[in-house]
Amino acid sequence: MDQDVFKKEVYNIVAAIPSGKVLTYGQIAYLIGKPQHARMVGYAMYNVPSEWHLPCHRVVNSQGRPVPFWAEQRGLLEAEHVKFKKNGCVDMKQCLWDFMKE
Repeated sequence: MDQDVFKKEVYNIVAAIPSGKVLTYGQIAYLIGKPQHARMVGYAMYNVPSEWHLPCHRVVNSQGRPVPFWAEQRGLLEAEHVKFKKNGCVDMKQCLWDFMKE
């Protein structure tokens, strides 16, 4: 697998996530045809150049949990009116991007 092509595909999907919505690492992997590579999506997200200004904060794990040790992520999501449950996870029923409808 070409790592550069993989990253480009990940970044293209992340750039398309609308404000107020989230996707999971696994969904991104699925969308680029690599459903078993959710962890690689995470690595790509960790290494995205900051000057690209991608909305990386809109990517959460399958339970809706924000990235550990990235305290700003929740604030960025809340500023976009993303709802959180009491357990600290994104309310996926309300905020998961239904990319099939768009």
